[in-house]
Amino acid sequence: MMMTREDCWVGVDVSKATLDVYLSHPEQALRLAYDPTGITTLITTLREANPTLVVLEATGGLERVLVAELLVAQLPVAVVNPRQVRRFAEAIGYLAKTDRLDARVLAHFAAAIQPPARPLPDVETRALADQLTRRRQLVDMLTMEKNRLQQAQNAAVRHDIQAHIDWLQQRVKTTERGLRQAVEASPAWQAKADLLRAVQGLGEVSILTLLASLPELGTLNRKQIAALVGVAPLNRDSGTLRGRRCVWGGRAEVRQTLYMATLSAVRYNPILKAFYTRLRDVGKTAKVALVACLRKLLTIINAMLRDQTHWDDHHGKTA
Repeated sequence: MMMTREDCWVGVDVSKATLDVYLSHPEQALRLAYDPTGITTLITTLREANPTLVVLEATGGLERVLVAELLVAQLPVAVVNPRQVRRFAEAIGYLAKTDRLDARVLAHFAAAIQPPARPLPDVETRALADQLTRRRQLVDMLTMEKNRLQQAQNAAVRHDIQAHIDWLQQRVKTTERGLRQAVEASPAWQAKADLLRAVQGLGEVSILTLLASLPELGTLNRKQIAALVGVAPLNRDSGTLRGRRCVWGGRAEVRQTLYMATLSAVRYNPILKAFYTRLRDVGKTAKVALVACLRKLLTIINAMLRDQTHWDDHHGKTA
């Protein structure tokens, strides 16, 4: 695959200790320590190269510090799905996998696919997202400790686990209180939260997740927002074969939160309950009907925030 000499496409493979970097023009490969000195060196190098786009893979949060530094330095950055990159690598013949080779593949991916650069989130949104991530971590730990409590036989061990559960529950409450205070302190967020609270099925955690993890809500059209979250049905056709449509990719934490909200909404929200019942009556499976309701819920709240209007029957009929 050829990359034009006029453009500089950059791939960065992020690991815990190192950054492997490949620049297409002028062509060079670097290995830097993933520390403040290495990041500073990388930013200096990229500013001199004036890259068209810098691409990194999502690595479970390991890339976040580097992405934030690159955005602050006003460099164009895109964070992409590792599965997409791996399939792209196989398609162009890169079957081996090393950190240095991954950086080169990311640069080729940037040139061929040209994923959209990520906008710089404001400080408040980043802080809210960090708090929300911390709450999610605490809830995960709480679930694991509750599972351990059920299996523990020794009284001393059970006592220790229960004490940790009590502490984690208190930390979750404290974190949720901090999240609510952050929203209440922001007039823009408070206005959005007030609109979303009127939607039957959306709880406080769901609303906070949407505010922190889906700031594009209300700024995109229905197809774009569905694709961003990962609930747009994708074709699986080949020749005369017509495969089952499926949804995948997108922002998993938002999709998971909305799925749980939809489980409640199809029971208590009149519009979504009727929509779910209609789909089931025509033979759709429960899961297919739920995903369709999730997409409808997302489309409606996207229209609400776009138009700054409250939930009503009109949105349910036209979204």
